[in-house]
Amino acid sequence: MSHKFTSLSNRLYNYLASHTAPPDQILQDLAEETQRMGFESRMQVSPDQGAFLTILTKLIDAKLAIEIGTFTGYSGISIARGLSDQGHLITCEVNEAYAGIATKYFERAGLNEVVTLKLGPALETLENLNVQDIDLVFIDADKVSYQKYYEAILPKVRQNGLIIFDNVLWHGAVVSPWFRDANTKAIRALNDFLVQDNRVEVVMVPVSDGMTLARKR
Repeated sequence: MSHKFTSLSNRLYNYLASHTAPPDQILQDLAEETQRMGFESRMQVSPDQGAFLTILTKLIDAKLAIEIGTFTGYSGISIARGLSDQGHLITCEVNEAYAGIATKYFERAGLNEVVTLKLGPALETLENLNVQDIDLVFIDADKVSYQKYYEAILPKVRQNGLIIFDNVLWHGAVVSPWFRDANTKAIRALNDFLVQDNRVEVVMVPVSDGMTLARKR
């Protein structure tokens, strides 16, 4: 089978970004505040990812979404803005400082009634989550727990619901034999598992650091 893809240079990525729905002032300010955190800021989704999440949420007419890994709130705002009328996002974050920044920007974006932030270990939150028929899940937290999050949330997702995993290319380390750390091994194992899991249908897309979309059968 022939392979068809385009490698992105910085110049080509900038072209892509300039032809994607741009972030508004709230998201720009959030990105700038997060950038000042230094190395940790790498955990924030890119603007094209944010736009992608909004469109995906709208396309499936999502009413209930779950986010595992709030960080400072960029992805949460992006998902919340794509929800249908009376839609709701429950987002999970274990770090109080990150949650504080996210809460500030949820309020600024007028999403206080749309977003519920659960502070604490995500697995505990998911186990105690008394909801069904979840439309969309975004998983972007500690990589070694990705599969645990997946197994905890999958039974609560409706048929044809969408589970989205971030960082599935892990900066290219997934195809390098030199990387044997716990995070890389966990992402490799998850990727291999999902493509064989007959409960879902999956596609991996090269957006930012790689995203896998899993549709529940």
